[in-house]
Amino acid sequence: MRALPSDLPDGPVFVPCCGTFPELDVLTGHLPGREIVGIDLSAGMAARARNRAAGNPLVRVGEGDASELDAGSAAAIVSVFGLQQLPEPDVALRSWAEALRPGGVLSVVYWPHSTEPGGAFTVLSEVLREHVPAGDRSWEERLVPALAGATLERDEPLSFPMAHPDADTFFTAHTRSGPMRPLADARGEEFIAVLREEFLRRAPEGEWRHRPSARHIVARA
Repeated sequence: MRALPSDLPDGPVFVPCCGTFPELDVLTGHLPGREIVGIDLSAGMAARARNRAAGNPLVRVGEGDASELDAGSAAAIVSVFGLQQLPEPDVALRSWAEALRPGGVLSVVYWPHSTEPGGAFTVLSEVLREHVPAGDRSWEERLVPALAGATLERDEPLSFPMAHPDADTFFTAHTRSGPMRPLADARGEEFIAVLREEFLRRAPEGEWRHRPSARHIVARA
């Protein structure tokens, strides 16, 4: 949480698209005594987040649309790999920037269109493109302009080492509890089985290590 300074204005820290709230322990350790609010559209994710936060009176989790926050409501906003899942990421980012109180900080990490050459994400994307048209990623170009008067302090790649026991484990996680779950629900098991077969045919055997790059945007009101 090096992007969050200690001199934040009064108010809560919002975590839109919190999922199961894996950032919670780091946030509470870095910002002791600060109210922290997680928001997620999924009832199941919100329930798991509440379980993680149980016993901490300074943490609450709301179920709802994380793309819109009230103006001037937040001392800080932290989003980790949730932005790219929203219908209009640039519109959401504008709302988050407008939600900051003077001196507040926005820290957003997301997976951009291009994350790595030849890694697991690339192979999966190549398989998908043969069955599902690519989505419109022009919103990435509108992110910085969407900061709505906030001062951009950082816009840089962050590289993360990842390891998976095998390609099948990666694919299963991606389709059951990851970003491809909506596609799996919409298209059904037979469609996912076809994708799995093609993905495993192209993937290496055994443990798979790769180092994709995310994008980190930090702005201050």
